[in-house]
Amino acid sequence: MKKCELLSPAGDMETLVAAVNNGADAVYIGGKMFGARAFAKNFSREELIDALKYCHLYGVRLYVTANTIIFEDEIEDFLDYINFLYETGVDAVIMQDLGMISLVRKFFPDLEIHASTQVNCYNDESLSLLFNMGVKRAVLAREMSIDEILALKCPIEKEVFIHGALCACYSGQCLFSSLNGGRSGNRGKCTGSCRLNYEIFNNGKLEKGYFLSTKDLCTVNHIKDILKANVDSLKIEGRMKSPSYVGYVTRVYRRVIDDYYLGKEPVITKEEMVNLYKLFNREFTNGYLFNDDIYNIKSPNHLGYPLGQVIKVDKSKIYIKLTDDLHQEDGIRFCDSKKGMNVNRLYNSNGLLVNHLVKGEVAIINNKINLKSMDKVSKTLDYLLVNDKSPLKKIPISFKLDARANDYLKLSASDGVNEVFERSILLDKAKCKSTSKEEILSKLNKLGSTPFYLDKCEINIDNAFIPMKFLNDLRRKVCEELILRRYGVRKKTSFKYEKSFNDNFDLNFSVLVRNEKQLKAFLGMRIYTEDYDLYKKYRKYDVYYKLPRIMSYYPNFKSEKLLVSDLGSIYKYANDNYVITDYPLNVSNSESVKVLKNLNVKIVTISLEADFEEILKHVSDIERVVYGRADLMILKKFTSGEYLKKDDYYFPIIHGKYTTILHHENICLNKVGRIILYDDDISSLKKFYNI
Repeated sequence: MKKCELLSPAGDMETLVAAVNNGADAVYIGGKMFGARAFAKNFSREELIDALKYCHLYGVRLYVTANTIIFEDEIEDFLDYINFLYETGVDAVIMQDLGMISLVRKFFPDLEIHASTQVNCYNDESLSLLFNMGVKRAVLAREMSIDEILALKCPIEKEVFIHGALCACYSGQCLFSSLNGGRSGNRGKCTGSCRLNYEIFNNGKLEKGYFLSTKDLCTVNHIKDILKANVDSLKIEGRMKSPSYVGYVTRVYRRVIDDYYLGKEPVITKEEMVNLYKLFNREFTNGYLFNDDIYNIKSPNHLGYPLGQVIKVDKSKIYIKLTDDLHQEDGIRFCDSKKGMNVNRLYNSNGLLVNHLVKGEVAIINNKINLKSMDKVSKTLDYLLVNDKSPLKKIPISFKLDARANDYLKLSASDGVNEVFERSILLDKAKCKSTSKEEILSKLNKLGSTPFYLDKCEINIDNAFIPMKFLNDLRRKVCEELILRRYGVRKKTSFKYEKSFNDNFDLNFSVLVRNEKQLKAFLGMRIYTEDYDLYKKYRKYDVYYKLPRIMSYYPNFKSEKLLVSDLGSIYKYANDNYVITDYPLNVSNSESVKVLKNLNVKIVTISLEADFEEILKHVSDIERVVYGRADLMILKKFTSGEYLKKDDYYFPIIHGKYTTILHHENICLNKVGRIILYDDDISSLKKFYNI
């Protein structure tokens, strides 16, 4: 039985060590460039080499994120970075940009590529397109259910998130941060717009809450179902989380996964579950994997675990009746007042300083936050838990020693995969008695400063005297050579990237309409409509049917004119229909345009975040949006409401099978491109664009 991989995150070396030592099969990290967590500490090139050596030493795979969209002027730098990763020997790169995936396959054909969750893969069609491009694995959209995953047939490796933070929006489909905060989620710089407090208007009523803020995913009670679902890797989210968080979460999932493969029921203990709550939670959810509610509209913050109730408060002291143990230096949060503190001084009911108190006792702490209310209290930091260091991992090895008089002293070592051999001096006959096996074993067992422990040892000695200095030297040499063998590196490579140039700058206006009146006003131009009946009625004109952003199924279209927004639609329709791709595909460079053209796409709409003019220098048949409200988010499920309000900005909400949140204002560029209509004045737009 092929075992499913446990994949853990790391934002720095300390966290990576914690992941490895707590049982991760693989670790994913980001460098200083092109990663979708730009605000994590991340790894310099030198640190990345150290990370790779550490992982490979312990038989753990290392994946590096290069999963942002890449702009035209970054392509050479991106390829240089990939070349560094390749020569360093990383096991895979995690990518989003289709153009860069194509170039990596061309220049580094034996470098494994994993499609990031940012690619938004949620069906067999999208997976098949990536598989045909040479992608080894795809991280499935977090909106997929376990039944949908079970139904997948594409042979590409499949990776699913099992624990950590969630996005409200389909990954790779969010422009909220980019268009409102000036920091792109597709570039790893998300401002966390979904964690903010909003007002929502619903049937004339105004409500306040964190309507876009999600709970944290925790599927530890469903590991058996997930492992049966034809997946290859289970992924923990958290490249910005602490070593203690990553280490403990890895440890818990490692145990329940191992129990499953040992034939035991994979059940989490109460203590483990409590500790997961203490480490970090915004409430837990089983996610869309198990059709659970994902939103916590009350708070976007770490909620901790219930600790007790304030029973008395004055200016200097707070008295808490404990429902859980409390230790000095624990972090606590007062739920109603939303105030928090670390417990630096802890007193018992007699007013004596103590370092811990147990459930049922009354804890007294200094009122340094000016608390006035009789709050419920939760523990948000468990000092003992975060300082619980797991022992360093050790690798079993075997030795074989040959020591015969008048022959060389020989030592071989094996880790089960690699075998190394060293020899030393010619041995003399023993004058009195030969060196004993016990003495030899004692020296060979001195592996404390290495990552190894001695599992088996074969000693063959025949009337020989062994100077211990040479035996120690041999032990060090075989260990050093074994370490080098485990690191593994690739040979240096060379490649030459050359840009093509475009001399066709013929651009036209197009328009996305919402009704027949708008359509008739723009006949003669290229027109897109989401209304299929309207499309069929005016099909003889230059009118295209705009498919939904998220396709739950694919109708059998042939010889139709389609505007598509997902990879699956390209795979399904591009060969038998006239297909134009829309801006949610995040095309940000000329190489991505070429990939889509090679897939028989006729016209490519460029990302709202990219430099259109720069891309136009290198490819033709591309389009941009010049006017209209952009889709900021597309959500699988959402509360009802007409629009969200933040400060003085109003974001319209469109409900349907999926929910779309629109930008608060129109994009308005005085250039040739696509016009998106809602309820705009047609005559004014025609006059503005001279059409």
